[in-house]
Amino acid sequence: MKDRDFRDAMKDVAPIRTSNRVEPYRSPRPPIPAKRREDERAVLEELARATLDDEAEIEADTAFLRPGLPLDILRKLRRTHWVIQDQIDLHGSGADEAALATAEFLADCRRRGLRCVRIVHGKGLRSVGREPVLKKRIRRLLTRREEVLAFVEPRAAHGGGGAVVVLLDA
Repeated sequence: MKDRDFRDAMKDVAPIRTSNRVEPYRSPRPPIPAKRREDERAVLEELARATLDDEAEIEADTAFLRPGLPLDILRKLRRTHWVIQDQIDLHGSGADEAALATAEFLADCRRRGLRCVRIVHGKGLRSVGREPVLKKRIRRLLTRREEVLAFVEPRAAHGGGGAVVVLLDA
């Protein structure tokens, strides 16, 4: 009975005319680059595990500058002339874990276009023999990364011997 009532009520109703508007074109979402992400992660893990063949002595060095760049960069970096745009704190991390986290952090900073970052590795006071394991490992890793133009041990207010301020290539 209700069906008949409904049809009687709708007998004089006409369908709405279609407008002459065109739906805007919406481009499909880009595909997720799963394989590229997997490859990047594998490269980062390999870089984090790699060691220098010549075992360069970084312990006494508090600064690094790519050849061909002016020395003025180190002075500006130490005085935090550039704003530190992001940082990572590696306290409590193991050497391999810290190296991997640093490699991922630098890759992320490069993707985001960051130029000046801080890596807090600590002074190694709680390490076996009070030896700064992370400090050496991270600084060695930084010298191998092509996007790292320079790094310095900052003033005490910005981490001193327990951190490094890094200038990245854009």
